[in-house]
Amino acid sequence: MFLDPSAPRYWPIAQTPYETETLAFCRAWLSDQVEFVLQTSGSTGTPKLITLTRAQMGASALLTGRTLGLQAGDAALVCLNIRYVAGVMMLVRGLELDLPMTIIEPSGNPLAGFDPDQARFAFAAFVPLQLRAILEQATDKLSILNRMKAILIGGAATSPALEQLLQAIESPVFATYGMTETVSHIALRRLNGPERRDQFTALDGVDLGTDERGCLHITSAATNFVRVQTNDVVEMVDTPTVGPPTVGPINFRLLGRADNVINSGGVKVQPEQVEQVISIVLNERGLSWRVLVVGRPDERLGQRITAIYEVADPDESADFPAAHQAAGEAVSERIGRYAVPRDSFIYRATFAETKTGKIDRRATVAAVFDEPLS
Repeated sequence: MFLDPSAPRYWPIAQTPYETETLAFCRAWLSDQVEFVLQTSGSTGTPKLITLTRAQMGASALLTGRTLGLQAGDAALVCLNIRYVAGVMMLVRGLELDLPMTIIEPSGNPLAGFDPDQARFAFAAFVPLQLRAILEQATDKLSILNRMKAILIGGAATSPALEQLLQAIESPVFATYGMTETVSHIALRRLNGPERRDQFTALDGVDLGTDERGCLHITSAATNFVRVQTNDVVEMVDTPTVGPPTVGPINFRLLGRADNVINSGGVKVQPEQVEQVISIVLNERGLSWRVLVVGRPDERLGQRITAIYEVADPDESADFPAAHQAAGEAVSERIGRYAVPRDSFIYRATFAETKTGKIDRRATVAAVFDEPLS
């Protein structure tokens, strides 16, 4: 479905329920509706409904456009689910910035139906699964990506294997940091090319800080200048100047969720950091397994650090002992011996996921061990 914000009277007639829902939102926006109710993804808890104002959403869209250099007439591909904030905000950006939009229902490979010699898009956003499918299974579509001004990737963390694949893309690719409460992203991290970085940079006008746990809090026009406190543990790279105005960009490294921290023998371990190190080792060995690090009850330690490997292919099981040993050595070297998983398990099925494609830690642990995550 193609929508040109400058010519709404010529918009197409919806052919599917998804298109009907998309057009309904666009018409509500153009009718100056002042509040919109969106559902969170449920990746950090029970999904809930959040009311966002038109002013918040418009401010976010304009900031993204300014940051990425988008101009009226730049064509956008909308292939994220418009029932969540990431997809809805693609629509708002198109409507507010006058970006002609090609809107397709989410699929594993959103470029499958496009001619690589004809398709022209300046801007698109994907989830990691979509970009991986394109780069591994549809390399003939790479030229479509290379002609873009900017590509966003969000919804879930990018694996080391995917970041390696992204180096084939000439256009700038950015990981996003944000949530429904912040009206999509408030910080970006370059993932490819010579400007590739391991830290996020806050967008202009976004004020960041941390609480006593080291968890990020966010204040911006997109939050209606209300402080949003997260449970994301971060390392601030550039400390904000005390008092307004904030001088220079604010950079931070995302370490993981405070509610995922494992307390093993009195030592606190951030499992996402351990997972990252293990994933790098697996990628170096050509293994595409996903890994989940959790704490299981232990009488002596309180929680025992445990690694769960998603190994769907039985033929790869023979690689497991050596790969797990190498992963443990890397964790010991880069983080510390205290962070090395004491137990490991092969999981033959697929990890449980949220509707937006993130690993559902609690549901996966319950499926693997038939017990809740402590």
